[in-house]
Amino acid sequence: MVVELMKEAKCIVIFTGAGMSTESGLPDFRSDQGVWQTESPARVASINALNEKSEQFFKFYRTRVQGVRGHKPHKGHHILAKWQAAGIVDTIITQNVDGFHTAANSSDVLELHGTLGKVHCQNCQKEYDNIMYEKRAYYCECGGVLRPSVILFGELLDDGVITQAVKKSESADLFIVLGSSLTVSPANQFPLLAYKYGAKLVIVNEEETPYDHIASSVIRNEKIGDFLARIDNELND
Repeated sequence: MVVELMKEAKCIVIFTGAGMSTESGLPDFRSDQGVWQTESPARVASINALNEKSEQFFKFYRTRVQGVRGHKPHKGHHILAKWQAAGIVDTIITQNVDGFHTAANSSDVLELHGTLGKVHCQNCQKEYDNIMYEKRAYYCECGGVLRPSVILFGELLDDGVITQAVKKSESADLFIVLGSSLTVSPANQFPLLAYKYGAKLVIVNEEETPYDHIASSVIRNEKIGDFLARIDNELND
């Protein structure tokens, strides 16, 4: 059914969540075994932590940067990039900050929460490779603090990115969710917005989501990478 929906669609938008990242070996954050079960985001991942508890902040994000640098995009990321290059997929909207869609050469990625793929100066905004954190180099040449280019707790999402995600969701006629519980706002509003504007929904996630009942297809018993590989093969048959 998914292949038929894709062949009929003129504008396919992909939405990825933590399940896309965990298949690359990265930990998630909100599940029962997630990072936030043992660590407080306000203590280590907030704007206040950056400004007032910088050593804890640096230690936490150095570990996260090392995790990203120690893993790589899986086959699903590469298939999505191939589909984009072929014009099959229009845009990828992601809740993830690992930067793996970009690393897999996807061309149009809306990173709702930013990326760990780079760091930038809090003062002058100069960008650096994230290897700076791995080397414990936490300060810019101007003297400002280097921070990961992610949205920290206590900060607002980027208005420009949100506006683009809204426009893309409204223009989609097929919206495919990969590895998201669809419980975190405002990100979970994009598939609902797409549906309200006439898009068909496909949801691939291990657990139930609040939108399963309006989806045209729900897949729970298949890994995302395997699902995308299977669909890619069927598209090529």
